[in-house]
Amino acid sequence: MAKEEKKAPKLRFNGYTNDWERKELNNILKINSGRDYKQLNSGNIPVYGTGGYMLSVNDKLSDTDAVGIGRKGTIDKPLYLKAPFWTVDTLFYCTSKENSDVKFIYLLFQIINWKRYDESTGVPSLSKNTISNIKTYVPKIKEQDYISKLFFSLDNTLQLHERKCEELALIKQALLQKLFPKKDEVIPEVRYKSFSAAWEQRKLGEVATFINGRAYKQNELLDSGKYKVLRVGNFYTNDSWYYSNLELADKYYIDEGDLVYTWSATFGPHIWNGEKVIYHYHIWKIELSKFLDRDFTLQILEADKAKLLANTNGSTMIHVTKKDMESKVISLPNIEEQKKIGSYLMKFDSLITLHQRKLEKLKQLKKFLLQNMFI
Repeated sequence: MAKEEKKAPKLRFNGYTNDWERKELNNILKINSGRDYKQLNSGNIPVYGTGGYMLSVNDKLSDTDAVGIGRKGTIDKPLYLKAPFWTVDTLFYCTSKENSDVKFIYLLFQIINWKRYDESTGVPSLSKNTISNIKTYVPKIKEQDYISKLFFSLDNTLQLHERKCEELALIKQALLQKLFPKKDEVIPEVRYKSFSAAWEQRKLGEVATFINGRAYKQNELLDSGKYKVLRVGNFYTNDSWYYSNLELADKYYIDEGDLVYTWSATFGPHIWNGEKVIYHYHIWKIELSKFLDRDFTLQILEADKAKLLANTNGSTMIHVTKKDMESKVISLPNIEEQKKIGSYLMKFDSLITLHQRKLEKLKQLKKFLLQNMFI
């Protein structure tokens, strides 16, 4: 017996029980072509391409809200286009027909696997005919409206949190510029009242020791064992672990609270917040002298990382050497001032992390709702 086709989503608003109708997109929308804008003058009407907003001109293609989808190039990033607007040749704009809601169409476009409909072996491409013939499930207009309002409200909340994260990052950047001396200066612009002494310049290698982790043979990495082996990926995306039963010198272990630095591929400083582990060759453990505070040093290394990233092409693989790190000249106040600055900036980082986590939870909620409120 054939499996009955699902005609209603898992999650619905109370009071809605009717099956959704299976329709081709051409039944609910009209596909319109973008045009060249170069003959137009500057103005206040936005021009959109597949990557989003480009510039503003003095004429419009549409005075009705629409959904943009790439004709060529980026074909899987739908845009909600608030009228009036202009779109370039590589961006279709789709307006709603009677008994369909343009905001609901925008949501539908977010769950369609557009790459499945790519018509080219080279630059990704879509045609009006292909888009028109895509089949989807659609509820009555009133349910469309309820769903649209929910998601657009969620999107507004997401945007607020994104802006908050961006604002906090800018404030942190401004704080670093004020709390640390400018180039060739020995006193910062802003400091705590009880401190007045000039900062000293020291090479990082004079006040900290960078210890390489141990290189492992494949047969030394176990599926289970006494110690986890910390690799670069475990800081970022890789939750899988190798283990080791080796008993090594103390310098090859990291304990909770230790400052470390991943120096290959994805690089940067971290404070380890887990159990005692062995660390891999592409990680340094940083042992600090009495002249360095851990949290202050973390901020110095984070600022240095930001400079390295700003000075390199995004596609360039950055490889940091121990010699480079040890020879970096840093400005240092006395240890008590370091502790004050480090503690303050760490609290600010915690605030940024809190908002980033809220943002991530909202993104996960939206993903869940898209998966369960549509067919």
